[in-house]
Amino acid sequence: MKRIKKFGVYQTAKVSGIIYFLIAAVFMIPFGIISSMFGGGNFPGFPFGGGFFFIFMPFLYGIMGFIMAAIGCLIYNLIANWTGGIELEVETIDENLS
Repeated sequence: MKRIKKFGVYQTAKVSGIIYFLIAAVFMIPFGIISSMFGGGNFPGFPFGGGFFFIFMPFLYGIMGFIMAAIGCLIYNLIANWTGGIELEVETIDENLS
């Protein structure tokens, strides 16, 4: 049995922020291109219209993913001090058998 006692806050938040950015980019950039082709990309309040909106959103998702993961790690680390953390059972796989 293994136990997760603590998460590295910055490293975990950094990886999470990048994952959120990439997921948002995969969906938002093609959606923005398709939307602009059909004239549906008008977002008032954003400079340069809807194109800027669809480019900006992955960055916003990445920043928010970083912040929320950091908060989550800090809360987990605090609770893990009280409760001992999450327990995992791990298995070693011999790669020579496959």
